[in-house]
Amino acid sequence: MELTVCIIDDDLVSQFASRYCIEQSISNCRTIVCDTAEEVLNMFAHPLNNEEDVPDVIFLDLVMNGMDGWEFLDTVKIGSNVLQKTDIYILSAFSNSKDRTRAKEHPMIKGHFDKPLSKSTVDKVLHSKK
Repeated sequence: MELTVCIIDDDLVSQFASRYCIEQSISNCRTIVCDTAEEVLNMFAHPLNNEEDVPDVIFLDLVMNGMDGWEFLDTVKIGSNVLQKTDIYILSAFSNSKDRTRAKEHPMIKGHFDKPLSKSTVDKVLHSKK
């Protein structure tokens, strides 16, 4: 079974590092990288998308231009149930301790990690989804 992982982050260096880490950790994985949360929402808004396109895991940055990570989570909660089988993990610099606390308490978030993504984090998250 191939896993699909989505990285939502507007920082190109973080995108590259996260994708590289994921691809080094697990071979049977499709990685989707999105610069904005809106891009992800648009991917799933089209009725022709099937369940195979829905990611198994999302690594979500909180601080982005346009729609931030919190707004993305609010929109997904209000919207359809497309992502209900997706595990969402926050991947952030966590400069704000309120964000860390909020991430721990948010019902849609399976976990939260500091940037940059580490191989041990990827191993723990992705190998549990197999």
